[in-house]
Amino acid sequence: MFRFENEIYQWALLLVPVVLILYIVARLKSRSMLKNFADTKFINVLASDSSKSKHLVKFILLTLALASIVLGLMNMQFGTKLEEIEREGIEIIVAMDISNSMLAEDIQPSRIERAKQSVLKLIDNVYNDKLGLIIFAGESFLQLPITTDYSAAKLLVSTISTDLIPTQGTAIGSSIELAMESFSDNEVNKVLIIITDGENHEDDALGRAEEAVEKGIFVNTIGMGSVKGAPIPIYQNGIKAGFRKDRSGETVVTKLNEGMLRQIATTGNGRFIRASGADLNLKAILDDLENIEKTKFDTKVFTDFEDQFQWFFGFALLLLLVEFIISYRKNKVIGKLLNFAEGK
Repeated sequence: MFRFENEIYQWALLLVPVVLILYIVARLKSRSMLKNFADTKFINVLASDSSKSKHLVKFILLTLALASIVLGLMNMQFGTKLEEIEREGIEIIVAMDISNSMLAEDIQPSRIERAKQSVLKLIDNVYNDKLGLIIFAGESFLQLPITTDYSAAKLLVSTISTDLIPTQGTAIGSSIELAMESFSDNEVNKVLIIITDGENHEDDALGRAEEAVEKGIFVNTIGMGSVKGAPIPIYQNGIKAGFRKDRSGETVVTKLNEGMLRQIATTGNGRFIRASGADLNLKAILDDLENIEKTKFDTKVFTDFEDQFQWFFGFALLLLLVEFIISYRKNKVIGKLLNFAEGK
């Protein structure tokens, strides 16, 4: 088991592609300036001792050193001791809709990205509770069984995309049924949070919500999107290429099915929340979770974590030393050996 102690520094890794772009721009600009300064053959004579490959090698070493320093600042930690401890909490399963309609951008940056951000915030606000994760579209899958491993939960949430389930649709009833099977048999309070736009609803979600209540599960729904609706964008190589169309060539507009989601929450003794704000207005559900009676349960967790930052800092120092030793000049011995091998 591993974790990063200072995850905030992960944003510094964005410096790596920035540095790469600046290097490419600088090399192209330098090459252009040299061409304007003198003839290419004359420049090659003046810079005959300069090695182009060494320039690239030194840059790669510096870039790797930068990445290693950032990873060192994040401080990866490995769990070394697994112990069984007693906690007091509830069980929570989040069921997230990943159908194509969740790509709509009536909630910025998109319905699915905002949903992922909110689930990550939810994970940061639970402490002793057990968490599980279900993804669904036309089918439902258990992405993460009930656990107290919040790091694993956050990692899996970050990888969610609409490509994970090819079958389209919004099988809310199926997700509720899978949640009922995925909760433990322990006498603890259980909460299901369904995040969806509710469109193309296919199965008996109300009937499944009634069954969930009979098993002591509170069913909450969070409605993604607007009643007015929005088209579903199509991106190619990161550039918006258009919008999805139906068989008749008309642009598909996906709308929030608020009425259905309200009914499911009412039937499930839960709360309906229409997504708004940066956190999808999760405060109401978080307050509800705080007020639900907690139950004691045993769980296994890693209690001792050892720092690994020194390895990354050491590797970065080694790279910097190697970069410092390498000169920009060609190595005459290696050059003679290459010439000899080529028969020159």
